[in-house]
Amino acid sequence: MPNDNGRRALSEPLSSQAEGVTGDVVRLMPRDLVFVMRFMGESQHRLQSHFQDFIRAELAAGGVTTNTHPMIHLFIENHATLLRDFVFSGVSLSRQFRVDEIERLTGDTTSMIRVDIWDQFKSHIETAEKQFQSQAGTLPKLLSAFEKPPGPLGSEK
Repeated sequence: MPNDNGRRALSEPLSSQAEGVTGDVVRLMPRDLVFVMRFMGESQHRLQSHFQDFIRAELAAGGVTTNTHPMIHLFIENHATLLRDFVFSGVSLSRQFRVDEIERLTGDTTSMIRVDIWDQFKSHIETAEKQFQSQAGTLPKLLSAFEKPPGPLGSEK
């Protein structure tokens, strides 16, 4: 039921389309869902450290050190992160598994992975909708930056 501002009350059921779009996405899983590796923890730190040392040495060879550029550590850290993420993404993307391969590998003959993914999708869609609804009151002020400017610049010819 709409409230005074024409919006639904937050306690009402969310978009009935959430279930439909969830079903659509799950139906597309065999084609569109891939599982990729993700390196975490010490592996990330180790590769980050490697690239920081590498960049530091390369810059020093060119005469750029912390003595000549006291804030260079920020540059080094940012670029090491970019190189680390590039490497991990490249490796991860080269080793993708489709949902049917994961089901076969895990022995999931009942498609529980798909059911779990469906549940999570629906839940996250509903959470995203609730979050948007909770912030809807601030939208008019935010969207005012996108309004047509008043006066001759905003008038059409």
